[in-house]
Amino acid sequence: MRVRRVVTTRAGGRSTGPFARFNLSAGVGDDPAAVAANRRRLSRELGAPVVFLAQVHGVRVATVGAPPVDGAPDVADTDAAVTALPGVAVAVLAADCVPVLMADPAAGVVGAAHAGRVGAAAGVLPATVAAMEALGARRERLEVLLGAAVCGACYEVPAAMCDEVAAALPGSAARTRRGTPSLDLRAGLHRQLAALGVARIGADPRCTMEDPQLYSHRRDGRTGRQAAVTWLDLHD
Repeated sequence: MRVRRVVTTRAGGRSTGPFARFNLSAGVGDDPAAVAANRRRLSRELGAPVVFLAQVHGVRVATVGAPPVDGAPDVADTDAAVTALPGVAVAVLAADCVPVLMADPAAGVVGAAHAGRVGAAAGVLPATVAAMEALGARRERLEVLLGAAVCGACYEVPAAMCDEVAAALPGSAARTRRGTPSLDLRAGLHRQLAALGVARIGADPRCTMEDPQLYSHRRDGRTGRQAAVTWLDLHD
């Protein structure tokens, strides 16, 4: 069974104003009808129903064992989801945080995690790996994609915050182009995954602040969210 991965952009969709155009978040103040239409389009084009999460920058992982009910609310207070259910997609939303997609094709297990500064430092990725292992995945077989996120050259933070996050997530301390303290969460997450025994790690090099085709909360303030989605394709 083939693993599929999709990362959306702002292109397409019905959202307007600061959320234009393909906002997939129901929690940023966008017109609910536009968000619902965007989500229906995503599911239709993927050929799979999509499980969305109400993310809170935590480490809770949901295990999806049934297709989502049409019109059901997002899974509450959850920042990652895993499943071994073919034909059902799991998604995370981001607009600077790191969306992470994981898969063990041999076991038929996929996962998606939302790794912002707080959740990344708290251990959302180790928690997701553990949940996937509970479904039969093996960490040495995992294939991981670290999605588009704010880069270390742009993610300026106070020095104390940089030190605090780097202590919990080694490798994440960085410098902006001006030489001020910053965070490179993808670098820290890559190092964390490698320490867990994950060998196949890829990264989308795009910076959300620098790419106008992507939503960026740091750049724009009030804005939408793109999605990183993965699923096991029933047709392969």
